[in-house]
Formats: sequence, structure tokens, C-alpha cells
Amino acid sequence: MKKILMLFVLAVVLVEVKAQNNNTSVLDTIIADKILDEEINGNLDSLLNLWYVQQSVDSNSLVIGIESDSIGLADYPDSFYIKRLQGINSLIDLPYNHIVKNFINVYTQRKKDQVEVMLGLTDYYFPIFEEILDQYQLPQELRFLPIIESALNPRAVSRAGATGLWQFMYGTGRMYSLTINSYVDERRDPIAASHAAARFLKDLYSIYKDWTLVIAAYNCGPGNVNKAIRRSGGKRNYWDIYYYLPRETRGYVPAFIAANYTYYYHREHNIKPQPINIPPTTDTLMVKDMLHLRQVSEVLNIPLDLLRDLNPQYKMDIIPAKERAYILRIPLDAVGSYIDKEKEIFAYKDSIFFNPKNLITPSKYSSSYQYDVPPGSVRYVYKVKEGDVLGSIAERHGVSVGQLRSWNNIRRNLIRIGQKLVIYIPERTANKMGIKGENSKKS
Repeated sequence: MKKILMLFVLAVVLVEVKAQNNNTSVLDTIIADKILDEEINGNLDSLLNLWYVQQSVDSNSLVIGIESDSIGLADYPDSFYIKRLQGINSLIDLPYNHIVKNFINVYTQRKKDQVEVMLGLTDYYFPIFEEILDQYQLPQELRFLPIIESALNPRAVSRAGATGLWQFMYGTGRMYSLTINSYVDERRDPIAASHAAARFLKDLYSIYKDWTLVIAAYNCGPGNVNKAIRRSGGKRNYWDIYYYLPRETRGYVPAFIAANYTYYYHREHNIKPQPINIPPTTDTLMVKDMLHLRQVSEVLNIPLDLLRDLNPQYKMDIIPAKERAYILRIPLDAVGSYIDKEKEIFAYKDSIFFNPKNLITPSKYSSSYQYDVPPGSVRYVYKVKEGDVLGSIAERHGVSVGQLRSWNNIRRNLIRIGQKLVIYIPERTANKMGIKGENSKKS
């Protein structure tokens, strides 16, 4: 009886709120938050698959998938967060409400370990963003957009196909002169994509003259923001048009505010940025002929995965410099060796790497990112039980939903009771959970 009464009260509340918010409801907000929440969680989890992140995690004994103790949000009154946000010197407004609080919770509690890695990466990526934003005379606060978009993972791909640090869709990327073909995807190039994002943001500001609306339009496109403005009767304040925006966009500005909060107040939540073993200094070389990253790796003895992470725009490890020159980014201390051995590098196994038969072999198309097996992981076979969903299985075993899908060739989130799922669990997580399996020998 109590359950029925509670459901009735909830239904009444939803109806009342729906009437007050121009045919929208609290349920819409919950769904919107959940959609973006899942996207952020997926980005944070996939971040851990980067080679240089795995090296850093191993060397710093970070336990992935096990939630850390942190100061709970319930310990602070709302006035505490309001005061902290007001203390941030920001050109863009950073208001506080329950939606912002939900995303602060994601960053400071539920994904604390992954956020520590992401904050460590800001030392490498933020100087790149800041220099380019300054070049276009844009607010430095916009450097937080890639945190929401991709969790600073240049290989991030959304379910809609948006790609890279700044999550460009194919059409928008081409509109802003990013090269996208079978060999190259400059949406994954931190520098090229940052220049394109700056031009896009500058164009959006020329339309709205309001940075909060610009941030919303960056996510859902100016067409959707224009529709929301019209449906609201011409209002041009983000919170006035909030319920007229697409569900996926409603949590976007609150997530941006939460990312700002987390960056400036991570110490107050006992979050310690992980030092990341990415070369602090790199240099670029112009390549004017076909070159395979393995040629550079094997001649100069640079880990191939490091070269991939420094040059994520090359989809097949090939720099297709036939009709134009392309950039190769390598650690600064390897530049001298590259120059000295340049002829040797280009000649090394060239008949193998550029055999026409190898280049034209088609591969099976996949719309999702294919995850490698993390080195040192434990192979474990899990049998799906009643009530299981991919999200809960992934969270329990310290992996991402994207990894589960990739390792088991699962489309969408469809699984069945009794189905066996192969999971490659980080060794420390497996030991913590008492799981015994086979050590993975796959790379």
C-alpha cells in the first residue's frame, strides 16, 4: 500500500512540474542527465586505454575500478558550493543548482580515480588549448570543453560518431578544414582540432554574443539552440530555454560548470592528479613521403604505442605523404636520431609496409572503437545473470561498457541470461576482487 501511495505522489509531482515547465518534466531532466552521465563515464573509462596512461597507472599503483574514499557531497550545504563557484575568476557564468551538483558528484566521487588521471593530462593538453584560444582571443575557460566532450582522450568516439578531443562530427570537421579520409582523421589531432574548435566557437559567439549559449550550441548545433529560443518566445538565457533544448544537451552546461569546479577544488575532495608519463617536450617533423609508424618505432627504438598516442590522427599507422606533407610528432630527444637516420627509416622494410596487396586488403567496418587488451590484465569469463546489464557488469569489474562491447562483439547493450562474456580485468582490480583467471598474453 505504501509503495502504491508513493507512486501516486510521484505521478502527481511529475504532472505538476510538467505543467509548470511548458510540457516538460522532471523525468526528461533525469533522462537527459543520465544520457550525458553515461557518455562522461564512458569517456573517463576509455581514457585508461591510452598507452601512456597505462604506463603511468602501473608506475603509480593506481587501482582502477575500485571507488576511493572521498568527502561526500552530503557533507557540504549548497551554500558551500555556491561560494566556491563564485570564487572562480571566470568570464563565463558558473551558477549552481541540483543538476550541477549531480555532475560534481560524478567527477569528485563516482569516477574519482579516472578524474585523477584526467587532471594529470591537463598538464600536457591545457597549454596547447590555452595557446590556441589566446591566438583567437577566446576565453581561457573554454579549455574545459574537451573534458566534458572526451575526458581528454583524442581517440574518443561517441555513439553518434563524434570524434577526438573536441568531438567533431564528420560534416562539421570537414566544414572547418579538417582532413578526414581512409588514412587520416584530423579530428583526433590535438592541434588541428583545437584550431578548428576555436574557429567554430568564434563563429558561434558572433551569432549569440553569450558564452553559455555558445557552449550549448557547440554540443547540439546552432539550429537546435535557435529552435529552443523561438519556442521559448525569444528568450536568450540558457536557463530560460533549458527545457526546450535536446535532452542530451541539457546537462552539458552543468557538466561544464562541474568540470570547472573539479579542476579548481580537487584538493578539497582529496583528488590528486596522477603524473602522466607522456613526453613533456615533443617536436614535429615534416614528412614528405609515405612512412609507417613502425619504421620509426623499430629504427629509433621508440614504443609504437607512444608514437600512436603522439600521432592519433593516423588511423592505419601510415603517414600518407604523397601529394602533400604531413606532420610527425616524436619525443624531443629523438629528433636528432631521426634526422641522422632519415634515409634508413624510410628504407626500412618499405617493401613490406607498403606492399600494394597489404594496402588494399579491406577490413570489416565497425562504427565503434576497437579496444585492445590492456597489458598485464587477467582474462575472466563472466556468465550473465538475471538483472545484469552491461553497465553494472563493467563497473563491477573495473572496465568500460565500450570495452565489454568490443571484446565480445556486442551491438548496443543487448545481452541475455546465461551468455558468457570475456572480460580483461586489470590485474590489481582482479586481485582486489578475488578473481582468478588467465593472464592475458595479447598485446
